[in-house]
Amino acid sequence: MSQTKGLRRKARVLAFQVLYGLSFVPPHGGWTCDRIYNQSPAVRRETDEELILYARDLLLGIWRSLDELDEVIGGYSKHWKIERIAKVELAILRLAVYELMHKPDIPLKVGINEGIELAKKFGDGNSRNFINGILDAVARDIDTGKFKVTKNF
Repeated sequence: MSQTKGLRRKARVLAFQVLYGLSFVPPHGGWTCDRIYNQSPAVRRETDEELILYARDLLLGIWRSLDELDEVIGGYSKHWKIERIAKVELAILRLAVYELMHKPDIPLKVGINEGIELAKKFGDGNSRNFINGILDAVARDIDTGKFKVTKNF
């Protein structure tokens, strides 16, 4: 495994953990997403500055794109409104769809695989197939030009 791949995988896990926590207590009262990230025990335990910065970049990009991501996810999660998707799966989907749509340096297959790996690690028995189905459909539509892949903010 290359050093960049390992670093990015660890950064995804870190971003996922903070994003999942934000689904219970979103930023409010002077606590910005950035401040919550910086105060997270998981972030504070991490020593690799590059990993910390990549995970922060992911989290803040996802947070800024939340409405767009939820609209895309909602469009592919047939019979499941965003509010009904389990918080773990929703956090994984938000992260993976964000990478598919806003990180053109990450191949679509890698983005899908990384989402599935998070589902295996943090989801339940059904998570993997649910996430794979949505990510596959999003990636297929990115490939056909339905969605414009954009650079990060």
